[in-house]
Amino acid sequence: MVECVVKNWQGEEAGTASLELRAATDGSAAHVVHRALVRQMNNARQGNASAKTRAEVRGGGRKPWRQKGTGRARAGSIRSPLWRGGGVIFGPKPRDYSVKMNRKERQLALKTALHGRAESLIVVEDFADQLDRPKTKEVVSALSRWGVGENETALLITAERNETVYLSVRNISRIKLISANNLNVFDLLAADKIVATASAIARIQEVYGG
Repeated sequence: MVECVVKNWQGEEAGTASLELRAATDGSAAHVVHRALVRQMNNARQGNASAKTRAEVRGGGRKPWRQKGTGRARAGSIRSPLWRGGGVIFGPKPRDYSVKMNRKERQLALKTALHGRAESLIVVEDFADQLDRPKTKEVVSALSRWGVGENETALLITAERNETVYLSVRNISRIKLISANNLNVFDLLAADKIVATASAIARIQEVYGG
């Protein structure tokens, strides 16, 4: 179980929140999280790189010169892979990079990754009502009060998408905003700090705490 202090908009302690997730054992935690990370990154690849072989490149139907008597090396096509403008030997072709992983194993990896980042987790009260209109400067000040350094990257997790919050943080390059339903291993591991609202913690506990 992870016990966290909940901070208000001013950065003061306003209560506590608990997060109880079943993480993998120490012996298998790194392996499970690594597999999930590799799967996510592979599944994000388009796999549409393609190069033409000598059979697909245009031209080269006529033999460049006769087989014997020229003193030059014999050649059958100007589109040989040895020639400039020729085909590519063993070049890339469109392929599917996706990796399969069981659903329960994916969930275990996600819970393990979140449990492992407990020391970097900052829980705050829902602050959407503090922003009457989109205001990036106010969010930057709040992040500083919560303990996120100005040179640190942060993952901001909310229970659900709020347009005002989204417009306030979209221009902050070091902040990534996601909802609790879109948690993923890569974002959890990549951020220096994880800032989650109390309602987001409750949603995560509801979905992954069983």
